[in-house]
Amino acid sequence: MKAYELLFFVAPTLEEEARAKVMGRIENVITEGDGKIDNHEDWGKRKLAYEINGLTEGDYILIDFHADPDNIAELDRILRISDSVERHMIVRRTDRD
Repeated sequence: MKAYELLFFVAPTLEEEARAKVMGRIENVITEGDGKIDNHEDWGKRKLAYEINGLTEGDYILIDFHADPDNIAELDRILRISDSVERHMIVRRTDRD
C-alpha cells in the first residue's frame, strides 16, 4: 500500500449532516479497498483565491491515508460525481511510504 493525501472542500453553507455523509462515503471507499485512514484534519472555512461555482469560501478537509493504487481511480470517480464536493485533489506521498 502507498501513502496518499486527499484535500477537498465543500460549500461553507453545507449542513453538518451532509458533510458527515460525504466523509462517510469517502471513508467507505478507502476501507472497502483494504485501505487505512491515518489522519483526518478539518481545516475549516478558508477564502478561495478566485470564485468557484459562485463560492468565495470553502470548508476544507484533509485526509492522510494508505491504499492500493488501483483503488485511487474509484475514489477519484466518487469524488467527481459527488454534488457536495466542489473540488478535490489526491496526491501520492512518497515521504510516508
